[in-house]
Amino acid sequence: MTTIIEKIKKQIAENPILLYMKGSPKLPSCGFSAKAVKILSACGEHFSYVDVLTNPDIRIELPKYANWPTFPQLWIDGELIGGCDILIEMYHRGELKPLVQKISIKNIKEDSLGINSE
Repeated sequence: MTTIIEKIKKQIAENPILLYMKGSPKLPSCGFSAKAVKILSACGEHFSYVDVLTNPDIRIELPKYANWPTFPQLWIDGELIGGCDILIEMYHRGELKPLVQKISIKNIKEDSLGINSE
């Protein structure tokens, strides 16, 4: 049986740009998640998400695993980037969009080489 931590590690490994949030991108359930979605969407690249409200086990375990107490949490290329305030800062400093685009391009190249295919 897979543990919750193993499930979280797998989600992070399989999704190059992953947002753990409350609600969904189309229907965020908190203002911070809504802001994070708006900022990520402005970067123009696809991202995956996990609704922690419908996954209470992840909502409980992820803050311990990540050593980050709040949601949303943005993970890029297996690394925790941070929450809403950090995303806003990075976006305004011009750091978030290039990072997101670099990871997106990297994964397109890997997909085309068959690296990510099963």
